[in-house]
Amino acid sequence: MNDGLVLSAHTLVAGLLELDYLENAGPRIVGLRYNGSANLLASVPEISIPTPYGDYHYIGGHRLWYAPEAMPRSYIPDSDGLKVSELPDGLLLQSKQESGAKIRKIIEIHLNPDLSQVSLKHILIKEGLWDVELAPWTITMFKLGGVAILPFQSEDVAINDLLPNRHISLWSYSKINDPRLRFNDDFIFVSAKSELPMFKIGAFNPRGWIAYWSEGVLFRKNFNVQTDGAYPDNGCNAEIYCDEHFIELESLAPLDKLAAGGSVSHTENWEFYDSLEQDFLPEKTIRWMQ
Repeated sequence: MNDGLVLSAHTLVAGLLELDYLENAGPRIVGLRYNGSANLLASVPEISIPTPYGDYHYIGGHRLWYAPEAMPRSYIPDSDGLKVSELPDGLLLQSKQESGAKIRKIIEIHLNPDLSQVSLKHILIKEGLWDVELAPWTITMFKLGGVAILPFQSEDVAINDLLPNRHISLWSYSKINDPRLRFNDDFIFVSAKSELPMFKIGAFNPRGWIAYWSEGVLFRKNFNVQTDGAYPDNGCNAEIYCDEHFIELESLAPLDKLAAGGSVSHTENWEFYDSLEQDFLPEKTIRWMQ
């Protein structure tokens, strides 16, 4: 149920790209269209869960959380109190101070109209009186019907082939024989099909990108990788979640301990392509996907 949720969105245009952001909630990006496509992002304002702070609405689109996930701190409502400020090449979306851990969330949107690219700087500011350990965690919710692509092999495999160089994390509800999940030697693939239970997988991804192929558009989010960082979820910096409503592409920064007044940031750069035939996807992998 919507429970009176009222959302107001505005559109930014950068070359072939159109991006919708909420003006009164979030920070959230709720619309993403490339080269005339329909909105690639999921829209689920009807889905909510109760928390001690009120109902949390999933809404859809792109959001900023922080790991490790916990109830209720991950689900504190963000349905009002947003402040929007203009930047020379984009916008700054700033939440009100959230209840509980006293965190303020900021997303800086920077647009490159010449290349139809988006850079998103995600910032967490600690405003409470006690220290908290957390990791910036950025989540992009897409409509079902496509295929998520997660690199799964270290590029320095020849350094020491006597030790393991790949691991995965599976959540308690994930089934290892889930029909949406496929592997080859280089990638993890999750097909975003409906009418199946929840599934989530994570890994440490040294290549620093995760992608989604849907409706003739290849979306890729790029992020920094810290090989000496302590990442949450058993060392994951990239994760994929899927259920019957949407699929999520998630990237994470290392854990950081924030004192009052401290901040931490995590940047993603979004790129868009018209086909699967790209240098970062080998021809054999493209054939294997199809």
